[in-house]
Amino acid sequence: MVHELREKFNKKFTVEKYEKMLADIEDTVQRKLDFRICETPLFIDENFTNTLIEAGDEIVSAIQTEEFKNSSENAIPKNLVVPNEDEQPMFLQVDFAITKDENGDFLPQLIELQGFPSLYGFQSFVDEKIKNNFDIPKELTPYFNGLNQESYIELLRNTLVGETDPKHVILLEIDPYKQKTWIDFHITHKLLGIKPICISDVIAKGEKLFYSENGIEIQIKKIYNRVIFDELESTEIKSGFDFHKAYDVKWLGHPNWFFKVSKFSLPLINSKYSPKSYYLDQIDLDTINLTEYVLKPLYSFAGAGVKIDFTKEDLDKIENKQNYILQKKVEYVPVIKTPDGLAKAEIRLMYLWDDKPMLINNLLRVSKGKMIGVDFNKNKSWVGASLVYHP
Repeated sequence: MVHELREKFNKKFTVEKYEKMLADIEDTVQRKLDFRICETPLFIDENFTNTLIEAGDEIVSAIQTEEFKNSSENAIPKNLVVPNEDEQPMFLQVDFAITKDENGDFLPQLIELQGFPSLYGFQSFVDEKIKNNFDIPKELTPYFNGLNQESYIELLRNTLVGETDPKHVILLEIDPYKQKTWIDFHITHKLLGIKPICISDVIAKGEKLFYSENGIEIQIKKIYNRVIFDELESTEIKSGFDFHKAYDVKWLGHPNWFFKVSKFSLPLINSKYSPKSYYLDQIDLDTINLTEYVLKPLYSFAGAGVKIDFTKEDLDKIENKQNYILQKKVEYVPVIKTPDGLAKAEIRLMYLWDDKPMLINNLLRVSKGKMIGVDFNKNKSWVGASLVYHP
């Protein structure tokens, strides 16, 4: 929300520059993108940067309490528990809507959080492509904690590969190159040497797992897990191993944290940066104004199943109420000036957790629709995914 930078960017913007950036991205990966890149990043000042960091710290602190740890044990469906869980999630994503408080100051409001990887590879890649094609001041960065592109990539390499030969580390997904996020897998492979492998191509032999390359079986020692469990349950693709069995592998992002740090966590967090949330099976619906709330299923991804307009009768018809929450609605404030009106923004803070959670990068979603997401932004320009640049 830096007025001078916004005006300068918009004045110099051309559709040709934007199309050149997209061509730059697609020429590099030799394939068309499956999601929309926004025409613009977001520029924020030092004050709001510090507010975002404070908001993220407060949410991350909340999920480290003993109360949270004890309550989150109930988050994992009994039939989806995976053995050998780590003490903490390796990855954290915290999504904030940009709103305003009663004084008119910008206020981040927690929308979702997840103990699951995001587009760590792609976000570094798109930063490079934006800077190659637009005039972004050198003092601005998408990174945090003193990182730059080089040290960020090295941190990812140390975290995911370490001393292990990269051929023994895989990125696990369901049919990876048919996923909308395939470009992140592609970039991660190029940066770190971690090959994307479909669950159906994993070979189980006793306690060890393998994949085949040129007819040679290669042992898997580490799994960078990108499998979404609700997709796993709905796919016809069969896994080559049993998720519920203990194997001689290290999970990079243990699957249990997908559930434990998720929408399930929202009612457990008490913060000025987090709208009030309730488990649907634990709230007296007569005590709240339903028009002020959004309904979210616990076990879904990318906004699937979220409803913003519903009645008490609709809720009464839900049989598995324990699998839903009500979250108080927030009003996204239009903050990005575009050629055809203002756009709203949602910022994802991206963390790595080694000995402690470390904020390292961000992801931006820009919307002109009723909600953030593709379905609400069809046939619109200056919407989609990008980055936040800050001092």
